Amino acid sequence: MTGTDPAALAAVIGNQRTEHRIPHRLACQVLGVSESWFYTWRDKPTTGREIRRGQLTDTIRQIFEDSGGTYGSPKVWRLLVRVGWRVSVNTVARLMAGLGLAGRKVRRRRGLPLPGKRPAAPNFVRRDFTADAPDQVWCGDMTEITTGEGKLYPATVIDLCSRRLLGYAMGVRHDAELVVASLDMAAATRGGDVKGVIFHSDRGSEYGSRRFRRACRRWGVTQSLGRAGSCFDNAVSEAFNSVLKVEYVHRHSFATRTEARPRAATWITGFYNTRRLHSVCGYQSPIDYEHDHRANSAWEPAA
Repeated sequence: MTGTDPAALAAVIGNQRTEHRIPHRLACQVLGVSESWFYTWRDKPTTGREIRRGQLTDTIRQIFEDSGGTYGSPKVWRLLVRVGWRVSVNTVARLMAGLGLAGRKVRRRRGLPLPGKRPAAPNFVRRDFTADAPDQVWCGDMTEITTGEGKLYPATVIDLCSRRLLGYAMGVRHDAELVVASLDMAAATRGGDVKGVIFHSDRGSEYGSRRFRRACRRWGVTQSLGRAGSCFDNAVSEAFNSVLKVEYVHRHSFATRTEARPRAATWITGFYNTRRLHSVCGYQSPIDYEHDHRANSAWEPAA
């Protein structure tokens, strides 16, 4: 039983008798400890260190549950430090392992989209997914959510500075109307004055359509397209699609598209934009990052 917390082990033995009527002697034999050892630890007063460890464990479990079961030890550790805990990230990782708490595991994409044949706009981003201020560069993509009555297709628009999801639209078909609606929502989120913003995406037919090009011109947005067949040229949008699926969609089931729409929207507005920590934002949520950026610079959002 090397490495096991003695107090916790004694509590386990005591619980076996209380909950399952298993004699202390039998439980001690199974766990490889003596009865005298058990009674010593059972009757031992709880120390301040043990109380602190119990409180730390409860806080870790609460943070993990609040994240929807997605945060690993680095993010849990950062939130602990913010609320005043003095603890190492290795200790947090060890406690999480003992509690069986594991963050999300990203499945790497193996396939790549086929190159398109439509005329392409220049690639202004060139895999530099940074921006000095909000509303300089946006990116967008489409993904899918499986429901009991078929697939639902979300189209998204993300600000590369804050990683805030500014606009989204969901539909039964992945078409130009859907990506235009997501762009319109992003522009409305910023108050309508988005002239000069660069919008970057892959070369999907929806983004190469005349309808989407007209929408970009209407808002004064400059279109940018990645190279054909390379998901890495739109890595931020691809990463968001992975987060959406691994941290939310794959953890729930949806009987209908009507059920999936508001639940996905609530996750976006109630968790992703307002609470989820992002490493590129100094482990702040996108909304908090924009608030700090506004306070420390001359940037003022349109809305």
